[in-house]
Amino acid sequence: MLVSDFDFPLPPDLIAERPAVPREAARLLHWRADTGLDAKDWVVRDLPLLLRPDDLLVFNDTKVIPARLFGRRERGPSDVRIEALLLKPLGGRVWQTMLRPARRLKSGDAIRFDGGIMADMVERQGDQLLLRFDRDDAELLLALEQVGAMPLPPYITAQRAADDRDRSDYQTMFAAKLGAIAAPTAGLHFTPELTARLKEAGIRFAHVTLHVGAGTFLPVKAERVEDHRMHAEWGEVGEATVDAVRAARAAGGRVIAVGTTSLRLLESAARRTGNLESFTGETDIFITPGFDFRVADGLMTNFHLPKSTLVMLVAAFTGIAAQRTIYRHAVEKGFRFYSYGDTSLLFRQP
Repeated sequence: MLVSDFDFPLPPDLIAERPAVPREAARLLHWRADTGLDAKDWVVRDLPLLLRPDDLLVFNDTKVIPARLFGRRERGPSDVRIEALLLKPLGGRVWQTMLRPARRLKSGDAIRFDGGIMADMVERQGDQLLLRFDRDDAELLLALEQVGAMPLPPYITAQRAADDRDRSDYQTMFAAKLGAIAAPTAGLHFTPELTARLKEAGIRFAHVTLHVGAGTFLPVKAERVEDHRMHAEWGEVGEATVDAVRAARAAGGRVIAVGTTSLRLLESAARRTGNLESFTGETDIFITPGFDFRVADGLMTNFHLPKSTLVMLVAAFTGIAAQRTIYRHAVEKGFRFYSYGDTSLLFRQP
């Protein structure tokens, strides 16, 4: 398959810069393999009408780090402004990072970030750089809460800078385990009021953790889908979630992954035997058309970047022809795209 097979025209004015207010007012496109596109105009608050008692919603409870820092390189008389995105800690106060402008840095360079945070450049690793900070990870995370910026995707920061409002907007109500550099955006649409109504309707909830990493920002540079390699991300599926999936199945309910991150982790945890098992570790699963889904019956997901791995995942879930129909409809009807945009509820053929 060619990456260009997953391209489509997207008017720039459909890229959402802010989420809907309230969150559950976002539009929702409903598609089922047996009936196709639903002609009704749904919004997220209608979910209790679209789901059935004993259906199970699986959320990603990762929490986004305010992982973007700004500073200056300190080397002689030259003064270069630096923007850093902290990806993950490697131990010994060293973090894997993405920096701009990376070409202006070399090993040993000192960087003074906002808030008095200091770091030295250790080495390059491909398109990423290692920085050693002047404080341990716990202290650094506390400092980031004060001076770090939320790591909004480039298609938003190209239009505006992250601000204080994003500290709540770009975090789901389920966020509990710090470690992501991007939000599991389908979960952004949920509020305490909506979740209460879903529970009253007999809908079940479960959680997984996938710390969304650098791969979410990186474009697919290969021409052929098969030549792309995913970045590994750390995730965990606990026994409680395995039990919840089994109980929902036994009751006749469907398993619905809220977001591509939840779906990727659930399917990763079922790769070894074909059945969902507890899982802890890194996954680089790449879901493309032809994938054999073992866990998820449904997927709630926002509308994604052309030629992205996430559009490929949607095509794997619905079939390529249906994915094209869904995205063409979304563009024609003015659905809002990407992290702060509208969403879809998709059910594959059982």
